[in-house]
Amino acid sequence: MLVVRALKKYIGSREVRAEKQAAKRTLGETLKAHRTRCHMTQEFEAESLGVSRQTVSKWENGSADPSTTNLLALAKLYGVAAEELLRGIDRSEE
Repeated sequence: MLVVRALKKYIGSREVRAEKQAAKRTLGETLKAHRTRCHMTQEFEAESLGVSRQTVSKWENGSADPSTTNLLALAKLYGVAAEELLRGIDRSEE
């Protein structure tokens, strides 16, 4: 009986779990989401910021983080606040 209750509770919490997972997006996932939303390639983004395409790739896969200067430039390029990149919040979807 306890197993059935636990299973029902787990199944009913699917929406909550999905919401928490979305909130836990990493900086790299957030950067990639904004880049694809703006229909940019890694190469175009790299040229716009004056860095290599490999650097952009490292930011997106989490191997490295952009410097503060690059983070501000990314925010300007995407048309969002730098705080939104760090939090992983996209206010345009709200």
